[in-house]
Amino acid sequence: MYAIFEDGGKQYKVNSGDLLLIERRDLEENEQELSFDKVLMVGEGDDAQIGTPWLDGATVTAKVVDELKMPKIHGVKLKRRKGYLKRWGHRQRMLKVQIADIKA
Repeated sequence: MYAIFEDGGKQYKVNSGDLLLIERRDLEENEQELSFDKVLMVGEGDDAQIGTPWLDGATVTAKVVDELKMPKIHGVKLKRRKGYLKRWGHRQRMLKVQIADIKA
C-alpha cells in the first residue's frame, strides 16, 4: 500500500519504510517524528481512496533520520557590453526522513 501526500508545495509517493528527502523545517527540541495530514491518495488498485483534495483522517507519519546540506548551486546573470554581472548561490538544507506508518 502506498500514499501520495503534499508537503512544501511538492507531492511525494511513498510506501512504508521508504527514505525521503524533504525541505528542512524548524522542529522542537527532541522532536524526531513528523506527521503529514495533506494526504491526496491512499491504497492501490480497487482499494484506492482518493481525496477531494485531501482525505479526511488520513495521515502519514515519518521519523527524522538526519539533517543534510545539499551541494551549492551557483548562478550568473550577465548583460553583454553593459558592465552588468550578478552572481548568486544557494545551498538548500534538507531533512532525511523514514516513513513509519500510513493511516487511512
